[in-house]
Amino acid sequence: MNERPLHAVLLSGVADAARLIEPLAAALAGGGPAIAPLDAGLPAARLRQLLDALRPEVVVGPDGDATARSDGERTAADTAVIIGTSGSTGDPKGVELSAAALLHSARASLARLRALPGQRWLCCLPVTHVAGLQVLVRSQVCGTAPATVPALGAQALAAAGASHVSVVPAQLARLLADPAAAAALAQFSSVLVGGAAAAPGLVERARAAGVPAVTTYGMSETCGGCVYDGVPLDGVSVRAGADGLLRIRGPVLMNRYHGQPDLAGEFVTSDLGYLEAGGRVVVRGRADDAINTGGFKVIPGEVAAVLADCPGVREVVVVGRPDPVWGERVTAIVVPADHAHPPSLELLRTHVRTRLPRYASPGELVLTDAIPVLPTGKPDLASLKNVTRMGTFSRAER
Repeated sequence: MNERPLHAVLLSGVADAARLIEPLAAALAGGGPAIAPLDAGLPAARLRQLLDALRPEVVVGPDGDATARSDGERTAADTAVIIGTSGSTGDPKGVELSAAALLHSARASLARLRALPGQRWLCCLPVTHVAGLQVLVRSQVCGTAPATVPALGAQALAAAGASHVSVVPAQLARLLADPAAAAALAQFSSVLVGGAAAAPGLVERARAAGVPAVTTYGMSETCGGCVYDGVPLDGVSVRAGADGLLRIRGPVLMNRYHGQPDLAGEFVTSDLGYLEAGGRVVVRGRADDAINTGGFKVIPGEVAAVLADCPGVREVVVVGRPDPVWGERVTAIVVPADHAHPPSLELLRTHVRTRLPRYASPGELVLTDAIPVLPTGKPDLASLKNVTRMGTFSRAER
């Protein structure tokens, strides 16, 4: 039964995160309405689409003014927060999270990190997404107000007075490139790295620089990261099904997608993976990102992992692009370490063939200055797949 008021809160970037602290606390305590934090900077059509899907009773704008919607509806009594999906295509979904799930996730995270009461978190991720939201939840459990910075750098890190921070791989890579920022980051007690797969070697470079980096795996449906450095948080279990997809159980799971039936005890992810002999979770990549080339399935993340240590490669993302003969062509989009002497396609192909089947070697190389990313820090795959010219192209026959 829909018994709880639902308020959408429109927020303007990370700097606006403080506006969510009070309504989030009330939602978690049960004395206030459920909240749906939404990015006020979304394209107008996308924002309308989310509001029409969630149908909040009240919309609180960036200026704090509240507007009642004539078509507003209440949400389930056990829902504290609804996270709108951030996908660039398809109909939006609202992930309904209970206070119990959010708090269990926060407490399990703090326990794994050995965080102490009173320690402060630095918020540098949008709180309209689950990773940023959980920084606020952990802060409330710690009994502190988070520090907030819209842009990370050496000065911001040093002045934050925080012990813990959550970043996406792109942020970590930029910070490591600045010795002063890397030194400031090394003063933190923990640095969570999630939201997207970290490039091979990135976390190792961070740890070598003294940064206490911890990789996280999870999604909105699991209240964010629920597997740290390959080990599930307390109360969470992960298994791989016969189809290779990872399945998650535990008290961090969502209640349901908004307007849909309750989740039946286990969440089936879209990620391919397996468990090592010791129980460590290994994520291969998303099943729906798999490249079908000539009847063979190629996991982009596995190819990118090999290419990441190829000489001359600074950053790399692998995608499938249409090919009239093979269906899809394995395409490596590379930021060279030295733009004057970039790696060749043949070098990349040879490097991949030493570790993966021949069909997994890239048939196309795109050299570019930067990898486009979404607000969440994930590579903008739609842009990467559809762009007709980003930089210098090279092609080879299989």
